[in-house]
This record gives sequence, C-alpha cells and structure tokens, in this order.
Amino acid sequence: MHLCYLDESGTPQSPGTSSHYVLAGIAIPVDKWKESDKKILQLKQAWQIKGEEIHTAWMMRRYSEESKIPGFNAMPYDDRREEVRKIRTRELLRLQGTNPKQYHKSKKNFRKTEAYVHLTHAERKAVIGDFAKIISEWDYARLFAECIDKIHFNPTLARLSVEEQAFEQIVSRFEHYLQIISVSNHKNVGLLIHDNNQTVAKNLTELMVKFHTQGTFWTSVENIIETPLFVDSQLTCMVQVADLCSYALRRYLENDEKDLFHLIFSRADRKDGRVVGVRHFSGNTCNCEICEAHR
Repeated sequence: MHLCYLDESGTPQSPGTSSHYVLAGIAIPVDKWKESDKKILQLKQAWQIKGEEIHTAWMMRRYSEESKIPGFNAMPYDDRREEVRKIRTRELLRLQGTNPKQYHKSKKNFRKTEAYVHLTHAERKAVIGDFAKIISEWDYARLFAECIDKIHFNPTLARLSVEEQAFEQIVSRFEHYLQIISVSNHKNVGLLIHDNNQTVAKNLTELMVKFHTQGTFWTSVENIIETPLFVDSQLTCMVQVADLCSYALRRYLENDEKDLFHLIFSRADRKDGRVVGVRHFSGNTCNCEICEAHR
C-alpha cells in the first residue's frame, strides 16, 4: 500500500495573489512511513520546533522584529523568543485601539510564525533546506504535481475549476503509478491524504466518488481506495512534506528559485527517463525545467 499526501500552494482564484496554482502529492510505501516520519521529527528536535508544524511559506518570510532587536543573532533561543514577544505585544496593543483591521491581520501573522521566532531568517532557511534534502534522499518516494499557470487556464473549456483539474491530474498519475508497480499476483493500492481544507473537502470527495465509478479523463481508478482523508497538517508531518514540495515548485515557476526545487524535483515520478509525475500547464513555448523534462 502507498500513501499519497497532498497539499497546495498559490491561490486557485484568478488572478488571486499568485500566477500559479500548484497541487503536489508525495507518495511513499506504507512500510516506509515510520522511517520517514522519524527523520522529520529528528529535524524538528534539532531546531527546537518539536511538536510544531513546518509551514514552509511562513518560515521563509522575514520577520521585522529580528532587525529591531540589538544582538539578536548572538542571543540564546529563549531570550530571542522573549524579546520578540515583547515587541509583538506592544504592537498589538497599539493597533487594537487605532487600526482594528491591521490588528487582526498582525495577530494572525504573529500566531502563524510564533513557533519560529527563536530562529534567524538564515536559520529558518537552513531548516527548510535540510527538510528538502531529507526528502531528496527518499529513493522510495514519488512526487506527483500539477502546476497550473492561471493565465493559460480556461475553466469553460476545461469544464473544471483549477482545483478540480489539478486533483484529477494527481489522481490519474498516482493511479497509473500504482498500476505499473503492481504485478499479476500482487496489487498495489493507494490512499490519498489531503490537508484539511474545508472549502474543497466536500467537492474533492464527490469528485473522487465519481472517479471510482466513471474513471478520470485519463484512466479508470482501480488501485486507489476510498475517498481522500482530510487531516490537520499541524499534526501530520507528511502533509508538511507535500506543503514544502508545492511551495518549491511554485516559487521556481514564479521566481526562478532553484535550490529547493532541484532537491524535491529529483523525486518526480519518471518513466524511461522522462518526468511523467509533474506537469507545468502553460503556454507551448515554456522552456522551464519541468516542461523540458516532461517532453
């Protein structure tokens, strides 16, 4: 049995806040789950974020407090946390009476980044780099992803939303992979595990029920079992892996950031040397590494 963990990066709305929407799935054999999870837990413990979510986008941001605290880099972790807490508390008290809208926005930002404030920006980048390196070494893992350039996507022509097309593509490629690695006397089955997104859970569940009865546009679904399980990414390390993969793919396509991309792209599903697990839905003239490897 194989578990395929899914998460997205970018907004599906057009134009939204990103030019691309990426849905990524990282599939591992079930007997490799404990080994994989252990590696991530060791990484978290080393950087004193044990029990916390590695949310790549929030960790890769710059936190203004770091530059406001003299000698921040030389401080012990506990002192860094305390100094950041003081600044953020003062800021929330200031905004509460003067700018309620900014107050709620800042409160959310502080909550999302609270677990990482003891690390410098360079250290947070190192955490993510180490995380991506761990994934790159999983020769048993397969990466599936649909990267949609929303400029070139026509929902009327596709008769699907951006999210639905991405999901159908992942299901089709994961199903094909399971069929290929199955042998006559042993059928490999797979289960999809998605970050708990209430806005899409019902839709994707209904879509998967349809795929089980009618197949996708590309294949019948014989090896994927059940509808997707939706789990809290804060509690499930492997969904955090999918989060990093989708982030790295989108940042490469939008900003040409290659370090994380090259590490995780090494795990893309391939057949006869050609990348079949990851696709960039874009114009015909795209010469990115994904399109070149997919042709």
